[in-house]
Amino acid sequence: MLPENKQYIDVRSPKEFEEYSLPGAINIPIFDDEERALVGTVYKQQGKEKAMDLGLEILSPKLPSMYRLMRDISEGEQEVEVYCWRGGMRSGSFVSFMNMMGISCTRLPGGIRSFRKEMEKTFQNEKNKRRDYIVLSGGTGTGKTEILDQLEEEGYPVISLERLANHRGSAFGSIGLQRRSQKQFELLLWIRVKELEDAPFFIIEGESRRIGNIHLPDFIQNGKWYGHRIDVQLPMKEREKVLLRTYDPKLYHEEIKYAIEKIESKLTEESKESIHAAMHEERYDRVASLLLEHYYDPRYDHAYAQYEKEPMLVNASSIEEAKKEVSRFIESIHKEKV
Repeated sequence: MLPENKQYIDVRSPKEFEEYSLPGAINIPIFDDEERALVGTVYKQQGKEKAMDLGLEILSPKLPSMYRLMRDISEGEQEVEVYCWRGGMRSGSFVSFMNMMGISCTRLPGGIRSFRKEMEKTFQNEKNKRRDYIVLSGGTGTGKTEILDQLEEEGYPVISLERLANHRGSAFGSIGLQRRSQKQFELLLWIRVKELEDAPFFIIEGESRRIGNIHLPDFIQNGKWYGHRIDVQLPMKEREKVLLRTYDPKLYHEEIKYAIEKIESKLTEESKESIHAAMHEERYDRVASLLLEHYYDPRYDHAYAQYEKEPMLVNASSIEEAKKEVSRFIESIHKEKV
């Protein structure tokens, strides 16, 4: 878990920062993406000294604005810690200059890479620990995400995998959301696991091995397969409402059309034509109904059949009713206070 009394400064390039950074970190790049590539090329072709000369030439004009920004940041109550990838020259030179100018800041030993090592150790420990899991499953539109959010608000040890991945887990799952890298997902997952490390069990949603472009680590997969499963079922009309509320087809009409085109090979000609016609007519409730019937439910039924243990069933008329039943099942599985 990251300390709350620290403000992290990431001095890597914008591209590196976008792919993977500590939550809440501020990016003050020593080099932009093109400059970093250029310095790297000079280093390979002409050696370290030439690369350092070029780096200094690029950096020097930026120092006054960097100083002013760091001065403003350091006026806050948090400690300021600076990192790059390995905790090497970029963060070291930045910290040395700022200290020389009277700004108090430190360098993160080992850089952001040090978190990767700790993360890998934690994930392996979780795999060996075989912690107890409660797995919330159910077809698309059964409100699993909303139920998990409510449980988390009430203090249950929930790991919301879709939120951490910033993806809803299907061909439509990225609509309206920004792509998240594998490294960033794993970092956020590690932080959440550390927050919950004293919990007797974790609550997760039943996911496949991948959520969009994100691969789930082994300990989560083990938890999914061997955990206690609670399967949520809602009436079709309620599920349609959840889909429409989640994907907002009036706002994301074109993105939904594109996603439908990507799954056409998994649809019959008749269902494909019906879905396209409903999209053209903007009959979005009909689109939701057809997708549930011809795409989502057959895929879920196939995945459901792979489990050996039968789940506890929650057959509810609303998400709120389902959430109450899920809570009751959780309490019956674990008598410990959560």
